[in-house]
Amino acid sequence: MLEVTEGFAFQLVGSQCNDIDIALENMMGVPFAERFVEYCRTVKDLAVKTVAKIESNPDQSKHLETARTTVMGIELDFVNLRSEEYAENSRIPTQVTFGTPLQDAIRRDITINSLFYNVHSRKVEDHTGKGLDDLRNGIVRTPLPPRETFADDPLRVLRCIRFASRFGFTMVSELQDAAKDPTIQEALRMKISRERVGEELDKMMGGRNPLLAIDLINVLSLYSSVFSVPENTGILLSEPPSSLQNALKAAVILHALSNPESSSTTLSGLSVPPLPAAHPLLLSELTTQNSPSRRLYLAAALTPYRNLIYTQKNKMHPATEAVLRDGLKLGVQYNYSNGIPALFAAADVLQKGVADFEAGNMDKPERVWIGLLLRERNVHNPISGSFWATSLLFSLVQELTALWGEGVDPLGEAASARIAAYNKFTARIEELDLPPAVDAKSILNGREAVDVLGAASPGPWTGEVLARIIEWQLEHPHGTKGECEAWLRAEQAAGHINIVVGKRVKDGSADAKSKKAKR
Repeated sequence: MLEVTEGFAFQLVGSQCNDIDIALENMMGVPFAERFVEYCRTVKDLAVKTVAKIESNPDQSKHLETARTTVMGIELDFVNLRSEEYAENSRIPTQVTFGTPLQDAIRRDITINSLFYNVHSRKVEDHTGKGLDDLRNGIVRTPLPPRETFADDPLRVLRCIRFASRFGFTMVSELQDAAKDPTIQEALRMKISRERVGEELDKMMGGRNPLLAIDLINVLSLYSSVFSVPENTGILLSEPPSSLQNALKAAVILHALSNPESSSTTLSGLSVPPLPAAHPLLLSELTTQNSPSRRLYLAAALTPYRNLIYTQKNKMHPATEAVLRDGLKLGVQYNYSNGIPALFAAADVLQKGVADFEAGNMDKPERVWIGLLLRERNVHNPISGSFWATSLLFSLVQELTALWGEGVDPLGEAASARIAAYNKFTARIEELDLPPAVDAKSILNGREAVDVLGAASPGPWTGEVLARIIEWQLEHPHGTKGECEAWLRAEQAAGHINIVVGKRVKDGSADAKSKKAKR
């Protein structure tokens, strides 16, 4: 017998689901999945991914062997219905055997995920008697007492947060109390693999309401259990993270700026009245297919780690790098590990840049000065998912977070002034038609520059010359290649380009004979 379990239930309330669990009554997941994949390929001619076997690991609360594949864009996990037996004073099962639907249902994370769809009878089965009501009423509840459920697998605390934030559901009070239990939080930090924690967090950030997810992590006092550097790495930070409230403040401000049509934002006692609208260009990347939204919210959550460093192999690194790499095991997917440290580095550059622009402290022609600022590696680098508009938006978020005060309007007039400054700066970028110039390549490549200058070969000086060419292009947006070559020769003649101009060695020369003798 097959039961469709986690995933399908939320489709009953109109939610799109891209991952579904299939529970098998009397067969392990891997052999069934392999036969299923073979059938899909040979009989139905469907594109199906190879079956991946995810081993059980009871020490890290991963009790079931799982078979995973993807069919028609939907991720399927195949597991057997299970029944578990426990030794006294231990939540690691001593025996996991085939079980009944009821035995399996009560061991799941929440009652809604305990709803089964019987593919044979085509009926929904509510073995806990609470799943359908909780789905209708928007309630997140565990089938068993929550401390018992969380002790079985502490990661379920984060799963409850993910479901609550994704659908705007309410967690019952006894579940929240259990999630705040120091014993459960310590188990989440020490017992669960950081890969599993990072995977859950990634799903939260990519879900419908990452702001609510960050809020719930804060409400349940889970920040240090989720965002930390594991002790076994031996990494020592320059100082402890700043107030954990800064994570929520940054996320609230990001949400308010990203959703200008929304009214005031209130979470966990933090309330922000509607902010002045940010310049549309600052929000332009948020509506693209590869929206950086999930990366921005995760970066906001890491605000307490801003400006913290650690030293490794005599080099200083940003603390956010260690949290992402070691604490969450998040790599370059969605440009987490390479894009988030860049966002914080860009914020430092841009905050000074916007202030200098306001004060008129520009040591180059305006278009050149702003263009070079936007072309800074951390500010704009599509390879790491960094775009100048997103970097400016995050820089503004960080400035406003630092301004947060007390009272009915915690940001006040100072926030409006900073938003106006960023909007003025962005408007000037648009007026100068700089967006296309940010990605522009040098009008002359390295070989061409070498030939124009009469050099024998490229050298360390070539990069500096190409940088000068970029500046010329920014100052002369309609300049031609020929005009650039003429300017380059004039700069060389005026002594502004210092290179050693060499000539090709002729075969009959003494130098040539000397080189041949050395070979």
